[in-house]
Amino acid sequence: QLHVVESGGGSVQAGGSLRLSCAYSGFTDSSYALAWFRQAPGKEREGVIGINSAGSIALSDSVKGRFTVSKDNAKNTLYLQMNSLKPEDTAMYYCAANDWVARQFLLAAPRYNYWGQGTRVTVSS
Repeated sequence: QLHVVESGGGSVQAGGSLRLSCAYSGFTDSSYALAWFRQAPGKEREGVIGINSAGSIALSDSVKGRFTVSKDNAKNTLYLQMNSLKPEDTAMYYCAANDWVARQFLLAAPRYNYWGQGTRVTVSS
């Protein structure tokens, strides 16, 4: 069974940066899909960035040019580097995992069966 745990959230002023971490475990072979989602108060959960073992990456238009993702295989950790943060980036950020998600569905929350508890990001103006 897959397991993910997020960390790294916090409060930052607009224009600042944060790096979130997602420690994952339980993948039994080389196939995987990992993604970051976020949910602001009163809004639906939104896909931010997703990757799979085929090398596909999906990125929300709202974070293009500001957010990047990286994966450290030795540490079993997925990172979300968030730069040029805006107040509208304020949300609870979740890491999600599944054995496989095709590229066209990487930002679709129903495609993921395993979720972390979330880490809160607050960006003040």
